[in-house]
Amino acid sequence: MIRRTLPAALLALSLLAGCAHQAMAPAAPVDLPNLGVVKGQLVAYHDGGAYDRDLARVAGEAAAWLKARVTTLPAGARPALVLDIDETSLTNWPQLKVNDFGYIKAGGCDIQAGPCSSPAWEMMGQAAAIVPTLALFRQARAAGVAVFFITGRPEGEREATARNLAAVGYEGWAGLVLKGTAAHGQSAATYKTAERAKIEAQGYTIIANMGDQDSDLAGGHAERTFKLANPFYFIP
Repeated sequence: MIRRTLPAALLALSLLAGCAHQAMAPAAPVDLPNLGVVKGQLVAYHDGGAYDRDLARVAGEAAAWLKARVTTLPAGARPALVLDIDETSLTNWPQLKVNDFGYIKAGGCDIQAGPCSSPAWEMMGQAAAIVPTLALFRQARAAGVAVFFITGRPEGEREATARNLAAVGYEGWAGLVLKGTAAHGQSAATYKTAERAKIEAQGYTIIANMGDQDSDLAGGHAERTFKLANPFYFIP
């Protein structure tokens, strides 16, 4: 039997042609949602009542846990509740909507026509309370639970933030932690985990931690965590 083989050069050309054919094959289309459509869905989710229902559901779960947990604490325990601020305790919806969900880092704030930078908006102190969170806050205070706010807002916004919290009904909290220069460059998760550890070091037992970002809740130092809905932005 005679075996016939292709010359080496011809074989190489054949292989290259096959590779070129594969490289030129059209890629499968990427099915991504249209940004304009998604923005419309976000507005409908917020304005149609579903967002408020989702907030109330999670805050209600936190309230039920807090009510049950305080009855089982040993004598002398110092229970604490930790809350994030933006989209957890206060809503920035007017600023988010006027900016078409864009983040504006610097400049002034025209809350009617835009643009409105986040720092300027926060310094105005006009954010409304997220009602289910305010109810949880008041329940905690009535039960003798200390409430701490841990926020990614910078230390320079302390006075405006405290004023805004008090104006909408958050009164009698135990601590307000803002991000100082020592935490510059840290992720939200790293910074907030360390701050919860500091609260525990003061002798408190954090029985609940509620926030709208996974980074508000990651890292432990809380018996239970409660994640509020926030499809409007993401903080790692």
